[in-house]
Amino acid sequence: MTTHTPAPVRAVFPALGTTATLLVTDPRALPDAETVLRAELAAVDVTCSRFRPDSELTRVNLTAGVPTTVGRRFAEALQDALRAARLTGGAVDPTVGNALIALGYDRTFASLRPDDARPVPVARSAPGWRRIVFDPRTRVLRLPPHTRLDLGATAKARTADRAARLAAGATGCGVLVGLGGDLAAAGPAPEGGWRIALADDHARPAAGRGPAVAVTSGGLATSGVRVRTWRRAGRTLHHIVDPATGEPAAPVWRTVTVAAATCVDANAVSTAAIVLGDRAAGLLGSLALPARLVRPDGTVVRLGSWPPDSDAPGGSR
Repeated sequence: MTTHTPAPVRAVFPALGTTATLLVTDPRALPDAETVLRAELAAVDVTCSRFRPDSELTRVNLTAGVPTTVGRRFAEALQDALRAARLTGGAVDPTVGNALIALGYDRTFASLRPDDARPVPVARSAPGWRRIVFDPRTRVLRLPPHTRLDLGATAKARTADRAARLAAGATGCGVLVGLGGDLAAAGPAPEGGWRIALADDHARPAAGRGPAVAVTSGGLATSGVRVRTWRRAGRTLHHIVDPATGEPAAPVWRTVTVAAATCVDANAVSTAAIVLGDRAAGLLGSLALPARLVRPDGTVVRLGSWPPDSDAPGGSR
């Protein structure tokens, strides 16, 4: 007797200034999985948003220089950010908040003026993650004076990891969560894995057949310098800041895609590779993570065990 395995079903909706995509292997599980995802999205927004006046991150930034006790979720998000800084040798640093504001990224990306005539202030290096004092036991945090945290390199990826894991646990089926370029898979994957189409912009994949990769578990993240861009004083700027300079990272790579055990690690390393430019291979080699790097002219560099490109019409993303 032949059994029929239902095709994965999906829900897609806007969230966190990007697109949330949820796929499940059991169509009956979609409502419960979506409830889990939406709850996690609401929680990270009120905890880690740089753009909400009522978020915990806003409160923490306003108390820079003074010890303050943070909530459990914020403490976990901060520990992820500090781990990402250690993992990447400081190429990803949560103390870049002031640099992003100085560049003009001081509101949600959708609200940015596409061409801002204001001059760009003189860039300054980030204060540095090693100056953050945090006690995980008491959850007491002290930032360096005048420092603003930005958790963009880890908080969204952490949400993808948590939502996928919790939804898979609640439904017993395979789950894939995508938040922009951050994806996490949990539970039993469909036969052949989740087929993920790769593109500069997750919201505008190339027409027709394009490169894709299969994911069965863990995280996959793509960072790039082509999508979140704006102009200020005649300069084209993007959102990935080099902590050492306070300037947008040089565009050595158009996109970097990394696979790792978690989406948090994948996104931290893909972001760091953009910052490091030609030095990215050293970091990726030391961590033994598979990666696909694309230069501005379209040249593809594969590192680690990243497979050759294969086409996948109708990829999962």
